[in-house]
Amino acid sequence: MSKKNRSGIIYSTNPEFEFNDSDDEEETLTPAQQDLRVWLDRKGGGKVITVIKGYTGKTTDLEALGKQLKALCGSGGTVKDREIQIQGDHRDKVIAWLVSKNYKAKKAGG
Repeated sequence: MSKKNRSGIIYSTNPEFEFNDSDDEEETLTPAQQDLRVWLDRKGGGKVITVIKGYTGKTTDLEALGKQLKALCGSGGTVKDREIQIQGDHRDKVIAWLVSKNYKAKKAGG
């Protein structure tokens, strides 16, 4: 019975109103067009994570890239908020792999 909240629209008095329920995602750019930034982020308890930001494309493609990077590093992680997070400091390994796959990637942050 319940439906997904449609961007806060509950009711409209306009008889010609049509809700546009499109979840159009951006098309995935080729690796050469991607401009990725690799960060090191410190979490509580002295733990660090490697964060890859700047991916432009579909969520499924981002999740597939995240899975490949986690397997490369032999570490856990997640894909959320349009960024890939990998447990541990793997910046050099991640950048080398991304560059070998023709992505534009560089270190960012301090």
